[in-house]
This record gives sequence, C-alpha cells and structure tokens, in this order.
Amino acid sequence: MSTTDGLHGQMLDAVGADLASGELAPGAVLSIDRLEQRYGVSRTVVREAVRVLEQLGIVRSRRRVGVTIRPAAEWAALSPYVIRWRLAGPQRLDQLREIGELRLGVEPLAAAFAATRANPEQRATLVTAAGGMLVTGTQGDLTTYLEHDVRFHTTLLEASGNAAFASLSPLVAEALSGRTRHDLMPPKPLPEAIRWHRDVAEAVTLGDAEAAERTMRLIVAEARDAVDPR
Repeated sequence: MSTTDGLHGQMLDAVGADLASGELAPGAVLSIDRLEQRYGVSRTVVREAVRVLEQLGIVRSRRRVGVTIRPAAEWAALSPYVIRWRLAGPQRLDQLREIGELRLGVEPLAAAFAATRANPEQRATLVTAAGGMLVTGTQGDLTTYLEHDVRFHTTLLEASGNAAFASLSPLVAEALSGRTRHDLMPPKPLPEAIRWHRDVAEAVTLGDAEAAERTMRLIVAEARDAVDPR
C-alpha cells in the first residue's frame, strides 16, 4: 500500500489479528521502535494506529513506558474494529452470541418503530433487499445474499427514526459479515429466515408495528441460536 491511510489500516488489521490470536496479550508492553519493526511501517503510521487503539481502550501509551495492552474487558465492545478482530479469533462464537443478544434487544423494537416512521424510500429498500435475499439465497450465492442482508438490516435500523439504533448499523453489518466470512452460514440460508425478512418488509410497508416486531424477533433469535454453542 502506498498511502499513509492504507498503511494505517493495514497495521490496525495486523494488530487485530495478533490480539485475536493472543500473540499480543493484556499487560504486554511494546515500544514505538518495536512496533515499527514488528509491523514494518513508519513511526508516523505507528503513532496514528496507536491513537486509534487508545480511543478503542485497547492500549495505553505513556512516555518512557511504551504502549501497554489493556485488559479485554476495557476495550470498546461495540466498535466494528473490535468485533471484527474478535470474530477472527477463538472467541468467535462468544462474540456472535453477545451481538445476537444485543440485536435481540434492539432490532425488534427498531422494526416496530420503522412500521410507523419509515419513509417511502426506506420501505422500498426493505422490499427490494428482501427480494434480493430470496433470489440469491435460493441460488446459494452467499456473497450477494450478504449484501442484501446488510442493506436490509441497516435500512431497518435507520428507518426506526432512532439515532442510537441507527448508530448500531456498522456493528450489525460486521456481525452479519463475520458469519459469512468465517463459514458459519449454511450452504443456503434457511427458507423461513428468508421468508421472515420478506414478512418484516411487508409489515413495515403496511404500518403493522406488532407484526414487524414479532417477526424481527424470530429473525434475530434464529441468527443467535445458529451460532450459540450451548
């Protein structure tokens, strides 16, 4: 990569992989020089990456001490970065379960709100995305299915008219992507799951908040249960 932004992102991904694998464990202390050598980037790139990691609660940087990895409990659990990294490691199923539980508390309510607050464009997007899921899911095209799935859920959260709910869109998108990226999806999505998305889109279009909430609860519960090891 030739740009600072690209190298900065590359280093963050590399750090994330090391965090997920345990190569960088809580309590480990690294100097800026060592980070330069470890990841093969400039001091400027290291400092930019460390600044992001500090904002995420992952490291603490102190003069004459270095960069210390903080306990995982102090990391920004809702950050898409943290979610992506945890999904790449041995905590994958725990991460998906936690996100599933969060989604179960949010998305059914978002669907109910969307039934009374969605604008015509959002309603149309939900219908189109659900239709795309039907076609690509039946074909077993999981890559394109994921695109429609992410569009459906992010649109629904935005259509809730609740900025806090909408802010969770990147988190939900990362969780959905993680299932596909790490081969946790069946070869073809469950027909009932596809049908439920269509039913939610229809309920939102008709302004039926109760049906939208009830059916969205089925969608999120199925996704959670599919990856819950218990």
